[in-house]
Amino acid sequence: MDPLHLRSAGTSLLISFDSGEAEVIHWGADLGAALPGLAILTTPVGNSSVDARVPAALLPQASSSWRGRPALRGNRITDGAPGLDFSSRLRVTSVDTAGAGRATIVQADADTGVSVATSLTLHPGGLLELRHTLTNNGTTPFQVDELATVLPVAPDAVELLDLTGRWCRERQPQRRPIQQGTWVRSGRHGRTGHDSSLLFAAGTKSFGNRHGKVWATHLAWSGNHEQFADTIGDGRTMIGGSELLGSAEVILAPGGSYSTPALFAAYSDRGLDGITEAFYSWFRSRPHHILPAATAGTAAAKPRPVVLNTWEAVYFNHDLGTLIELADSAADLGVERFVLDDGWFRGRRDDHAGLGDWYVDETLWPDGLTPLIDAVTSRGMEFGLWVEPEMVNLDSDVARAHPDWISGPSAVAHKDGGRLPLEWRNQHVIDLVNPEAWQYVFDRISALLGENNISYLKWDQNRDIVEQGHAGRASVHEQTLAAYRLFDELRKAHPGVEIESCSSGGGRVDLGILERTGRVWASDCNDALERQAIQRWTGAVVPPELVGSHIGPTTSHTTARTHDLSFRAITAFFGHFGMEWDVRGVQGAEREELRRVVGLYKEHRGLIHSGRPVHADITDEAYQLHGVAAAEPAADGTTAALFAFVCARTSGAEQPGRMGLPGLHPDRTYRVEPIFPAPGDADYGHTFTQVQPPAWLTDGATASGQFLGEVGLPMPMLNPEHAVLIKVTAL
Repeated sequence: MDPLHLRSAGTSLLISFDSGEAEVIHWGADLGAALPGLAILTTPVGNSSVDARVPAALLPQASSSWRGRPALRGNRITDGAPGLDFSSRLRVTSVDTAGAGRATIVQADADTGVSVATSLTLHPGGLLELRHTLTNNGTTPFQVDELATVLPVAPDAVELLDLTGRWCRERQPQRRPIQQGTWVRSGRHGRTGHDSSLLFAAGTKSFGNRHGKVWATHLAWSGNHEQFADTIGDGRTMIGGSELLGSAEVILAPGGSYSTPALFAAYSDRGLDGITEAFYSWFRSRPHHILPAATAGTAAAKPRPVVLNTWEAVYFNHDLGTLIELADSAADLGVERFVLDDGWFRGRRDDHAGLGDWYVDETLWPDGLTPLIDAVTSRGMEFGLWVEPEMVNLDSDVARAHPDWISGPSAVAHKDGGRLPLEWRNQHVIDLVNPEAWQYVFDRISALLGENNISYLKWDQNRDIVEQGHAGRASVHEQTLAAYRLFDELRKAHPGVEIESCSSGGGRVDLGILERTGRVWASDCNDALERQAIQRWTGAVVPPELVGSHIGPTTSHTTARTHDLSFRAITAFFGHFGMEWDVRGVQGAEREELRRVVGLYKEHRGLIHSGRPVHADITDEAYQLHGVAAAEPAADGTTAALFAFVCARTSGAEQPGRMGLPGLHPDRTYRVEPIFPAPGDADYGHTFTQVQPPAWLTDGATASGQFLGEVGLPMPMLNPEHAVLIKVTAL
């Protein structure tokens, strides 16, 4: 059987079938069209080892003497007794290469009665998507304990970078050397988790933003999961991931199938920015992707509206007059979407009661939400609403009427003595695996959308689900699928409504949920300093048009830090921009500055939401230089790039020195100038600490992209926790 060679955007995936398995010979740099005979790659067989060559296969298995993590763990249940057919010997039975960049490989074992179909798609931007579907071809049930998707990385991948975090400090990078053994990142939150590694990357020594080879993966799943790097004794390393299944969660009846979440994988010889470009290319090529206005002509083309969310403005204090005043103030600033947060439904005065009772509270809203919605829409804004459909308070009508709808480890309802999990933010999980509970939630949210002019749902999920059970059995797998179905059916019933995924902030950020939502809320923390890292690493995979990024109050709700408006605004600029702030109190010069920021965002959001990500490699960790460059060389007179130069803390050096502006076309000529804060802006004097600025800061600079990238410009001296927005125009 001829080898399979998929090529796209500088990446090759080469698979051989000579061993009888699907052996990954190469995943990495493009190999070109002409390939030698693969016999030249035959490896030696050593002493004190199996008397055969052991392939690094798409499905590593013990039957081939693979001594690392096997792809498939499971067993057959015969006459009620588990444990049979624990080790399969899967061999390729067919390879279908219909479609450019696509293939399906089927491997089967007649003795154990299982087969696995692997679908592979190498997308035009270089992002590889793969998933397995296991089918039970036997006559008795087969229990699946794990089915992992893995890929080998090259021997010169010697470092791992993954992400961790916590509430209000999501997606923080950590590095370690690749060593023999297994590095496993497990997520047992029942959701993706604040500490989940959105990106799991192996690379050459000291790889950075724009240098080094990198092999990276992401598991598109919103439930329990594992991501890992597995290095066996002969030096080979596999990276990948799998759904982390609970006890007996997946038992296949004869003829039944189980499909893994998709594993997305990217290779770059240009550092992490190359990985990010591959993910952005995939996102932006989706037919349902919400595209910027610059891509007009597509059905989904729509500029990302400026948002005002009411949470940090009024919290639970819902009053029609106050909210209309807030809407007036927001519209005056240029806000385009007004979102009413938690506190509008029955019994909801704080976070102890009401979840699950998705009816407008008649005592707060005797005429329903219509007066507020009319006030918002008459001012030219969309109206959005906060919901948390997957959760329930015990102090709610629905919990009192249907205690059996509350998820937990017991087979009986808590009113009958069944044990409930510990509460988290005073709430429990509604059991969406229960068809009646699912239908109730769907009907109530659908009715809200049908009865009101609502364009947007902020869909929250405020707790981990560590004892998720249905009828006494573990059910994270089924709950996740039921939640997906809830999103899907509501979107089908109300196609004009956009949904945001919020999960205690950034607790559910993954490509599984992003197939169903128009954006994610990166964090409940609006502190601009914390957001610098949160947004940088969220943006390593997720493009800015899908990442909610708001200006919070002057003093942060979550950290008590105080920042100038310019720092908060520049931080929020590189995302889906908005505000979460009582802007009624913003007056005078600060209000004019805020109005100018909104105008700048509207002017440049087409570039921000369509361009290539750029992150300079800077050795001094006090500084960051990041931004976005036009995907194609910009026409004369257009904005070719926007950069933020950020000072996060004091530096050991007296001056920042010269820094290159990455991502510009080397043969084009550009003009570089700061645009915010500028002389006359309220924060200008607070931002800079120099006696004499670099000349370009006041006069601008003109140079080629080659010069700006290689020689760079002397950066201004900034006070810590300040930033300046830099515009690059093509001449």
